[in-house]
Amino acid sequence: MKHPISTAIALTASLLGSALVSTQARAEEHFINIGTGGQTGVYYVVGQSICRMLNQGTTNHGIHCNAPSTGGSVANVNGLKGKSLDMGVVQSDVQYNAYHGTGKFADQGADEHLRALFSMHAEPLTVVARADSGINTLADLKGKRVNIGNPGSGQRATMEAVMGAEGWTKESFSLASELDANEQSSALSDNNIDAMVYVVGHPNGSIQEATTTTEAKLIPVEGAEIDALVAKFPYYAKAVIPGGLYRGNDQDVNTFGVRATVMTTDAEDEEVVYQTVKSIFENFSRFKRLHPAFANLNEKDMVSQGLSVPLHPGAARYYKERGWL
Repeated sequence: MKHPISTAIALTASLLGSALVSTQARAEEHFINIGTGGQTGVYYVVGQSICRMLNQGTTNHGIHCNAPSTGGSVANVNGLKGKSLDMGVVQSDVQYNAYHGTGKFADQGADEHLRALFSMHAEPLTVVARADSGINTLADLKGKRVNIGNPGSGQRATMEAVMGAEGWTKESFSLASELDANEQSSALSDNNIDAMVYVVGHPNGSIQEATTTTEAKLIPVEGAEIDALVAKFPYYAKAVIPGGLYRGNDQDVNTFGVRATVMTTDAEDEEVVYQTVKSIFENFSRFKRLHPAFANLNEKDMVSQGLSVPLHPGAARYYKERGWL
């Protein structure tokens, strides 16, 4: 029969050992925050979806993921810089400007510590015109009433790039209105404008409103000038808006735009980044079903398109294993 004191000593040692193992396990855990956007937007879904995939494997890799709502691309870059975020969903032109110290980041200067994981869905420049406007091509916008977007918005910046490429000014239109995204669909329906522009992922509620409340069609944004624009700026990419998403628009529409991207910094742990990208691409079919905007994602495009900063070593390691680099 075991002596009670010996039994107590053994039990105490066992408990201490368990506590030590538990403490070691906790020390190996890693918590990350991914900056997203507003809770009604696709960026929020991107972050939540990444965390969903990543957290399924927490027992194996010890990573816990959270994706809070934020102010969007610029806020996420600033969160990365300030280390309140570990990763963030960022529009590709914002990514470029933050890395190079241009645009909104001219005063802050270049930040060469930023790194890319992958790009996500395209956010195409979408031109919607009333069916009775006589607008069938990009060139037909001249002389028409066009909402070019409110100052400071993504659509305004992209539309100004198009206007520059085409040699247009605001005076090229009979009306160049500056309504924000929440106002332009009703303006189109009320015949206050002939066309509107929007840089957005699809399907989109505002475009659905515009095409269901009036006869309206999506206009291709293409041509030699657009080709040159895409070739000049690495944050632009060609895009196709699939047919059938909106009433009366059954054919695919060619355009271009930016892409949503997922970023971090060179300070982020290589294994954490590796496990993050692995969780997405090894559950890719399920991931694509988490939002309609993900349906047309292609693995190799996500590794190559819309990325204007270096890949993080953890991401590059996984892509080399898959033969994508």
